[in-house]
Amino acid sequence: MVCVSFFYSNEHKPIHVHVKNADGEAKFNVIDMLWIKNVGVKSKDLKLAESLIDENKDLIIKAWNNYFNA
Repeated sequence: MVCVSFFYSNEHKPIHVHVKNADGEAKFNVIDMLWIKNVGVKSKDLKLAESLIDENKDLIIKAWNNYFNA
């Protein structure tokens, strides 16, 4: 199960989020809808996270731009 997705306060482009659960952590490029890195997160959880990120893509991009003044 996906526990949390977030970005750090000192992030860099491309716009991405981190997904973390008990199994590990992954990083996902929101614009291109691609996984950048995965350490331990199971594929079923990655698919769920990808679906949630896709559903909320506009909100994530807006939050990123607001936070980083982009």
